[in-house]
Order: sequence, then C-alpha cells, then structure tokens
Amino acid sequence: MTLEEIIIERIQQEGPISFKDYMDLCLYHPVHGYYNSQDKKIGKDGDYYTSPCVSPAFGAMISKQLEEIWQQMGCKSFIVVEYGAGNGLLAHDILLYASQNAEFYRNLDYYIIEKSPYMRAEAGKILPSKVKWCQRLKDLGWFSGCIISNELLDNFPVHQIVMQDRLMEVFVGYRDQFTENLVNGNEQLIEYFKELNVFLPYGFRTEVNLDAIEWLNEIGAQLREGCVLTFDYGYLSLELYRHHRSDGTLLCYKDHQVNESPYQDIGKQDMTAFVNFSALHHWGEKFGLVGYGYIDQACFLQRLGFEKYLHQSLNGNPFHYDDSKEKQIKKILLQNLGRHIKVLIQAKNFDANSLTCLQEKKEIGSEMF
Repeated sequence: MTLEEIIIERIQQEGPISFKDYMDLCLYHPVHGYYNSQDKKIGKDGDYYTSPCVSPAFGAMISKQLEEIWQQMGCKSFIVVEYGAGNGLLAHDILLYASQNAEFYRNLDYYIIEKSPYMRAEAGKILPSKVKWCQRLKDLGWFSGCIISNELLDNFPVHQIVMQDRLMEVFVGYRDQFTENLVNGNEQLIEYFKELNVFLPYGFRTEVNLDAIEWLNEIGAQLREGCVLTFDYGYLSLELYRHHRSDGTLLCYKDHQVNESPYQDIGKQDMTAFVNFSALHHWGEKFGLVGYGYIDQACFLQRLGFEKYLHQSLNGNPFHYDDSKEKQIKKILLQNLGRHIKVLIQAKNFDANSLTCLQEKKEIGSEMF
C-alpha cells in the first residue's frame, strides 16, 4: 500500500483525523514517511538547502560559540546534544572546528537524537567515532552543556486551527479526495492562545506546535546547566499573526519548488510551518529556560566573525584568489537564509548575557518577546 492508501484506509475506518496526525504520517510514517524514505532530501539533488550544506563555516561559528560557553562554564566535561542532525554535516563541521582546541575536544561529548533510520545511516557515513546516538534526552540523565537544533521545530507536526465564533481545529477527511472539516478546538489549543495573550480575528487560520512545548519541557527537565540554541524559520507572535498571514504559514518543498498543497505528493515532499518564538520563550521560562536573546542568523554569524573566517578558509592561496564563491556563500548565509532564519538563545543556571553572539544586542522588533 502507498502512504496515501494507508491514510485513506485509516480515515475510512476511524473517521477524520486531525491535521497534526495527517502531517505526522506524511513526514514520519515508519516506512513511507518523507523522512524515512530513501530519497535524497538535502542539497542540490534534494528538495531544499540548509545552512550546513552551503558552507562548513556555519558549523564552525556554532562550534566557536560552544567553546565560549564551555569556557564560561569552567572548562569541564561538556555535553552537546543535537536534535534532528539530518545528513550529519552540521555535527561534522562543529567537531572539525572543535578539534583545533585539544582540551575542548577532549572534554566534549557529542550526542545526536535523530529518529529517522535513513538520516542516521546517511550521517553515519561522515561522522567521527566521537559522536554517540541516543533515542531520548532522558537516556543521558541530568547533564551540563548545550542543546542545538537547526531547522528542527518547523518540521514538527502542527495542529491547524481556524478562528470562527470559537476556536476550531482542522480535521482531514476523505470523499473521493481529501477534505477538511472543522471541529471545536480542544482546551489545550484554546489555552495556548490565552497564555500568549493572542486574540485572533474571525477567519484567521494558523498553526499550533504543541510538540515544541513538550520538547522544551524535556530539555528543562534534563539540563542541569547550559544553553539551548534554536535555529529556525519563524517569528514572534506580534509578527506571526499579522493579517497577511491569515491563511497560515504551512509550506511544502519538493525539488526546490515551494507549494501550499499538503494533499499532493504524500510522503514525497517536505512540510513545514513557521515557529512561534514567543511561545518557545514563554514555555521555556516555565521549564527553567531563561530567554537571553532573539536575533537573526546573520547577526549570530557576523558577531562570531563569520566573514573573516570564511575569507581566510576560502583564500589560503593569495595567488589564486577568487571572491565569487565567497560572495555567493555570504549572500545565502547572511542575506537569504541569514535574514529569514532566527536564533533563540535560552539558558538554565547560566548567565548567557556575555556570549559573543549577543553582544551589541539589538533584538528583532521593539519588544523582545
């Protein structure tokens, strides 16, 4: 059976399913889900680009920031956990840069949580033996260090809601084709907007990422001391719920083309929804994760010396200097991806105010969260 047939059969047996369950099946079905298929997903021959596949300088700057966190925590044993490592490029580049400091590298343990067997196999081809794999953060016990996620949360399955006389949730049915049905939103969804003090106008459609809250809860419970660095597409509530986004932010990617049709190419295309960084900050604080900064990726990279590092790494031979590649990388990582991807810095039992990435701190928007 195809994934489409599996979903149709479930709907016919159980009735309409929430859009969240539908998206979860499309992306993470153990056999036919997008992230468990054998098709190439990232890079030129895939469906989309991520920052690590543009240049190893991206991972180098994250590694540089990790090293500073390690130093400020006393140069002791330091655990880095990367969620959703994909093809492993980011972990590879972080560790390659970290290896230049023997003491840091010796004290560093690097764990990856990646639930896709296909992605684990792909990453395993390029990663050093220092990398360890785990199924859940709980497997590590209570630890000190840093959590990293790069374009992870926008792939979490989301509830889709529509505001009418009351909050309604989108359920997916099937009658010769997939249909959308509105049912009363549950109390958890209603409470989500109350907590954020968000009031949606009639007809406004958007997404709710409750799994991201559970993700933060798990981190807050296991992290003894350290930071959480979240890189993703999204906005604060003030920007996310503006009128021009009243149809939601769900997008699909296939062969580097963007569409808004989640009911086509089932299991063959990526599906994403913008992250609400106000929600991450709000619930993070509840779980002991203090929000220290919200900046765009370009600021993060520039403050850590990205441009100088990139220039030096690309132009080691002064007799064969060609700035075309350098310009192209800077355009993508500092302008295209750099302005659209945001970075949230949270910490527990650690003062992150002095981190290099937050110096000359000028958060996006007049109100930080």
